[in-house]
Amino acid sequence: MTRILLDTSAYSAFRRGHPGIVAHVAEASAVFLNPVIIGELRSGFLAGNRREPNERELDQFLSESVVGVLPIVEATARRYSLIRHYLRRQGTPIPSNDMWIAASAFEHGLDLVTLDRHFKQLPQVVVDHFEL
Repeated sequence: MTRILLDTSAYSAFRRGHPGIVAHVAEASAVFLNPVIIGELRSGFLAGNRREPNERELDQFLSESVVGVLPIVEATARRYSLIRHYLRRQGTPIPSNDMWIAASAFEHGLDLVTLDRHFKQLPQVVVDHFEL
């Protein structure tokens, strides 16, 4: 069984019932988010018209026994710097928040589940990319 990090797009797709991501989450032995992902989600909730139900669903998800929140620490920052340097040398930048998300997956050896193609540019991370 795999241990996965859901990025923001994957969590949203999971909540909307995306069959591939729902199955992937169900098969995972552990599912993680990090503070960047949670911040992006909560920011989106503030901008939407389903704030309270979305907040409750996220809180319930985070309380599940197989779900954890990864800290962002010095080791994460080191991996962020490696990813940022690599992308700068390749001339293929991605959003800064996504580099932090990738750094978390890299640090903890997790498969990164996403709908965002740009993560596939990162040889440092195993990416499980899904289409809508």
